Amino acid sequence: MKLPVTSYGDSGTPVVVMHGLFGSGRNWMTAARRLSSAHRVFAFDLRNHGTSPHTQTMSYPEMAADVRETIESLGVGPVALVGHSMGGKTAMLTALQHPEVVERLVVVDAAPVGYPPAFVEYARAMRTADLSNVQRRADVDAQLAGAVDSPGTRAFLLQNLILDDAGARWRPNLPVIEAALPAISGWPSVDGLRYDGPTLFIYGGKSDYVQQDHRATIASYFPQVRYAEVPEAGHWVHAERLDDFLAALTPFLP
Repeated sequence: MKLPVTSYGDSGTPVVVMHGLFGSGRNWMTAARRLSSAHRVFAFDLRNHGTSPHTQTMSYPEMAADVRETIESLGVGPVALVGHSMGGKTAMLTALQHPEVVERLVVVDAAPVGYPPAFVEYARAMRTADLSNVQRRADVDAQLAGAVDSPGTRAFLLQNLILDDAGARWRPNLPVIEAALPAISGWPSVDGLRYDGPTLFIYGGKSDYVQQDHRATIASYFPQVRYAEVPEAGHWVHAERLDDFLAALTPFLP
């Protein structure tokens, strides 16, 4: 599947950025604009997210194939591929299975391991919210509060709510995302594959997604790996500490 792309900048080496679960390319807007002074930046909407088509499945091999097809359609040659969380796992698998389109790899707060299924309650709360008489985002925020404690997380999820003359509706394909959450939380079997290009893992010091005991596994797939910690950031590194994130990322880009 060819994914929707938002581009920033018209010169420099190509950089593709990819969002995490319940996100979209718009999550990268501020960072992409900053990067576009020296790079051509392309923000993708992964399948079933943002303005991408809705499909009935969303495994990592499928998403990696989407990314390969979209990069090839851009005609910009191998790219610096940057992905956060679910987008980071998609980026890792793209590099492992389709290394011809990846000049270098940046993974933001994710590791090639299985995590306990997360966000199931979020997906269910969004899917089951009553949108029939919604006039304001606050109406839906109140419905999500029981399952989503953090006002900041609710605000992030509510970015997916469309409110227009046709009423209220969710942009992502919530039923398929909810069904795919075990696979999205996991990591596919890719024994024997490795990516030998330059690789950078950027992680939040207040996050536990990239742990010390993950490093042997990471190195088995990505032998040229290096690490950069953003000490004051949690999981959403580029949103929480943009300047520190860019300070770690920019020197690594070609």
